Amino acid sequence: MLNYQDRENSIAAGAQPPAVGQELYDLMAELYPICRSLTGAGQRRTLDILRRRIDLTVHEVPSGTAVFDWTVPKEWNIRAAYIKDVRGRKIIDFADSNLHVVGYSVPVRRRMSFAALKPHLFSLPDHPDWIPYRTSYYREDWGFCLSHRQLLEMKDGEYEVCIDSTLADGAMSYGECFLRGERAEEVLISCHICHPSLANDNLTGIAIATLLAQHLSAAPRRYSYRFLFTPGTIGSIAWLCRNESRVGAIHAGLVLACLGDAGSFTYKKSRRGDALIDRAVPQALRDAGEGYQTIEFSPYGYDERQFCSPGFNLPVGCLMRTPHGCFAEYHTSADNLEFVRPEYVAGSYARCREIIEILDDNRTFINLNPKCEPQLGKRGLYGSIGGASGSRSRELALLWVLNGSGGEATLLDIAERSGLPFNAIADAARDLEQHGLLKEKA
Repeated sequence: MLNYQDRENSIAAGAQPPAVGQELYDLMAELYPICRSLTGAGQRRTLDILRRRIDLTVHEVPSGTAVFDWTVPKEWNIRAAYIKDVRGRKIIDFADSNLHVVGYSVPVRRRMSFAALKPHLFSLPDHPDWIPYRTSYYREDWGFCLSHRQLLEMKDGEYEVCIDSTLADGAMSYGECFLRGERAEEVLISCHICHPSLANDNLTGIAIATLLAQHLSAAPRRYSYRFLFTPGTIGSIAWLCRNESRVGAIHAGLVLACLGDAGSFTYKKSRRGDALIDRAVPQALRDAGEGYQTIEFSPYGYDERQFCSPGFNLPVGCLMRTPHGCFAEYHTSADNLEFVRPEYVAGSYARCREIIEILDDNRTFINLNPKCEPQLGKRGLYGSIGGASGSRSRELALLWVLNGSGGEATLLDIAERSGLPFNAIADAARDLEQHGLLKEKA
């Protein structure tokens, strides 16, 4: 982990080297063409790519499995789809964009009039060049998504419609990477893998979670870390149903989504509202000096609403940049690899690293010299010449940690009360512990 001064220098220099952003972006570019959904070959192909980078266990939940009030749906796969005009030209082709077909469309092969076809066509009049993303997961139906400009060019007449898909008993796949730490308590990191070619809403969370797991697998870990790569809603519900006996170990959790656009950060609190994660995330964002907002929990959004359902009420929040539904490109073909930027994804990854550092470094200490201030100068902890502005923040952190370490306040408590960056407080605690002035509370 970076010490405080290294971190300050890193922020001043632009925080993350270009290589990190490019690595994240390259992984997203590799995953982007794959047609993902709740189930199917695209989902497995995605998980196979991630398995080359991290120790990922892939679970298969059979179709028809009851998971609380839900049932795992049939497996959906698609090979091709198109609409041909009267002259035999493909005017809509799944090969051009996997958004062209409504997700989970049942197989279709027929000729039909434009009047009969039109109820199955979806476009965006306000954005005539964009293709919308639509699904029909739990109701057997079919349809095509197209740009509004394409729709306006279609005339009355007969069309050949083909959706070469299957909807049959199979399984739903999800990935799980568990990294055991010194303690049994877990930090949960979750992202969804059910969207096709949507970069910000889907791939940023997958890429960041993967690189976080890579980093933590080679780093000392106080807590254990569990990474979940699941299809939205049904995936987290299935995981919770299959792991109900172990969720009590979750110490903090974060759902990652929409982390590659130019917007400032948004943190959605857990249902509890005052959990450790609800304090650690704002602290990390404040320390980074970036604009951010926190919003209260609501039972709408990503999988935090399942983890925070009243029967579990887990300490899980959600980190985004611009929230879902609040950018025009959301759930359209405009949420592509041009919409996201390597530097924004890298910045999001850096903030996630810092959140994890706060969680892992947040300890409670006891001051072993509590009667008045110990003499720090003779221990080399105070500068020999007073008044130097560069040393003042470090010395102030030392004093705050000594004064706050009565065995009750954590380092995060002290950082919040002092207004100092958490890493400054954590570095001060390490220095004081090394000089025999603090000990960690058992």
